[in-house]
Amino acid sequence: MNGICTLANDTVYDQLIALLNSIEVILGSNIPVCIYPFDDQIEQIQAELVNRPNVFIYEDSASIQRWDKFMQAAAPERLNRKKFRLYGAHRRFCAFDGPFEKFIYMDADTLVMNSLDAVFQKLEKSDFVVYDFQFLSPTKVYNIQSPKLLEVFEQNRIDSEIFCSGFYASKQGLFEQDTREWLLSQLQSGDAEILYAGAGEQPLLNYMVMKTNVNSYNFAYSLPDGEKTGCSVTSKHFEEQDKILYDKGNRLTYIHYIGVPPDLIRRVCAGENIEFPYRDLFLHYRYLREPSKRPVFAQAPKSYTEVSAPNLLKRVLRRLRINV
Repeated sequence: MNGICTLANDTVYDQLIALLNSIEVILGSNIPVCIYPFDDQIEQIQAELVNRPNVFIYEDSASIQRWDKFMQAAAPERLNRKKFRLYGAHRRFCAFDGPFEKFIYMDADTLVMNSLDAVFQKLEKSDFVVYDFQFLSPTKVYNIQSPKLLEVFEQNRIDSEIFCSGFYASKQGLFEQDTREWLLSQLQSGDAEILYAGAGEQPLLNYMVMKTNVNSYNFAYSLPDGEKTGCSVTSKHFEEQDKILYDKGNRLTYIHYIGVPPDLIRRVCAGENIEFPYRDLFLHYRYLREPSKRPVFAQAPKSYTEVSAPNLLKRVLRRLRINV
């Protein structure tokens, strides 16, 4: 069985609802969707799923604990809740345990814009499929100052195989116990120094895929220039038609609201008039089932950049400049 996976807790409730509604519109109401719990704060989500029979929360506690322990061994500093907002982000790795034989993982702050059949079809020949431009910015995945980096991966692989962990397709059983133990042994023997400082789940997943020589495919790297599209809200040139985004005439596969923080989304949904890229599109999908609850803004709009913490914004813009 194939399905869609995501990671969420109540903090990203609004984004999750928008994603689920986009899946329903574009992919249909029958495709199964599995939510991996970021942490135990999922009461609001659980109440919503009563109305969504195709959507369920992952409840395999042994699998969750297994990946928690893996992250603890690989990058324990990232599990510090006081220091890192994304302390539970590694739980997306549970998708390699199940429940789908083939799956597409999407961050909660994404929207489906097109059929995903082509992505699933690529899994017939590849074990890992992505669609993004992160390979243009290796510094957010690996420590390029480390002299060990080129001992572990050749430069051509660094230039072509790096990906964003917000959207990928893969298969059940890709990282079994023996593989996980070997990866940890390699990290603990010195490979850890090549990961981007304070390695979160994105550098770690890149390392896992590349170190095990998984057969991977990136649409953004491999498609002809006239066919590939961007995926990030930092790209200002997308055109909207009938609540779908297009990049120079090509329909996007998905749009990623990366860099738009959950607290800003909550404030907008509560009625605060804060602008952010492709906001009307997000609000359309967020309130698709309950349009009467869509916020009506009474105050003058504030810029997204005005309400974002300056240091955070600078980091986000540096990171996303390549997500064209």
